[in-house]
Amino acid sequence: MTINVPELLSPAGNLDKLKVAISYGANAVYLGGLKFGLRSAADNFTDEELLEGVTFAHDRDAVVYVVLNGFLHDKDLDELVPFIKYLEEIAIDAVIVSDLGVIETIKAHTNLEIHLSTQASCLNSYSAKLWKKMGVTRIVLGREVSIDEAAKIKKDADIEIEMFVHGSMCMAFSGNCVISNFTQGRDSNRGGCAHSCRFEYSLKFEDMDFEKKNHYFMSSTDLNGLRVLEKFIEAGIDSIKVEGRMKSHLYAATMSKVYSEALRYYKENGHFLSDKIVEWESELKKVKHRTYAPANLVEKAATDTIFDERVHDKDSNYAIVGRVLDRANEDEIIIEVRNAFNIGDEVELIPFKGATATIKINQMRLMNNTAIERTNPSTLVKIPFSGFCEANNIVRLKVLS
Repeated sequence: MTINVPELLSPAGNLDKLKVAISYGANAVYLGGLKFGLRSAADNFTDEELLEGVTFAHDRDAVVYVVLNGFLHDKDLDELVPFIKYLEEIAIDAVIVSDLGVIETIKAHTNLEIHLSTQASCLNSYSAKLWKKMGVTRIVLGREVSIDEAAKIKKDADIEIEMFVHGSMCMAFSGNCVISNFTQGRDSNRGGCAHSCRFEYSLKFEDMDFEKKNHYFMSSTDLNGLRVLEKFIEAGIDSIKVEGRMKSHLYAATMSKVYSEALRYYKENGHFLSDKIVEWESELKKVKHRTYAPANLVEKAATDTIFDERVHDKDSNYAIVGRVLDRANEDEIIIEVRNAFNIGDEVELIPFKGATATIKINQMRLMNNTAIERTNPSTLVKIPFSGFCEANNIVRLKVLS
């Protein structure tokens, strides 16, 4: 019997991260151009990078979705038309949209497939049916919806459903937050979110004689849906989405590898009755994160999902130190250095599939064979390793706290 599992949709903040996410197992990525999205601080993609990214993805049987989910004004819509025509020309697989005017513009000028952004806060089947009539083929549900509710929406509206499975959560209903507008003068819904909800505040209610200082009362824990992955599968959810276009290459690699391995394991075995889930959880903790929780996936999030502290997990102090470029010879590999490391360090090479390999750095050489004690970022070095590896494998290091 063939077991269907959801598409794994990973974030691609730039072209390098797109290649990382797909190489580590994502079969779909979402990204933004230079305008019209909600992550203006991300690197994002030029038109040329979009074409290269789509070619890279399609050559590996992966798909690419472009976010057009900012709330646009008339002058923005005039600039949108040539961009969406270009997206159709390079065979983008779908666009992710939150604005009715954008949907009408896309339908008037292209045949692009349209997915509804979580920014539109679709939370029920009646809303889903209405969006479907407007030409939407997939709903990215608001993060306030449980998996059981999502299953009902999918059945009643007969439409593809996408849900978040991992990443940062927001204290506000999706698409309805304006805190950054008032605290920073930056429009949350037009790409300028300053994450003001993560700041430290003091509360004082004089009529209640109440005061609390240095409190993160609007900051949420992070979503981790690994333990309820089977529920996504049983509910027939079409796509599970990892948040984080502005997060690191290591994050993109780790999330894509862990969740793709988990989905593949279930597809092959029909269950998660394995110690592998403990290994996957351990890997998820090795990237910077707040306390993990399932948020609204099973039960409604309550006060225990407030993250009232700074991010300082001792487990998660791993950093990318480089990526594999090629083999130098049978016993050495060439690393493009991103962050410095030293003789005596133990680094970990993360293959696209399979177990992480530990490498004790007992010698290092520059490309001219000069021995060195410490690397410098943006240089190439040769380190000992005779095991199997591939170009673009990530190399990480546990950073002492």
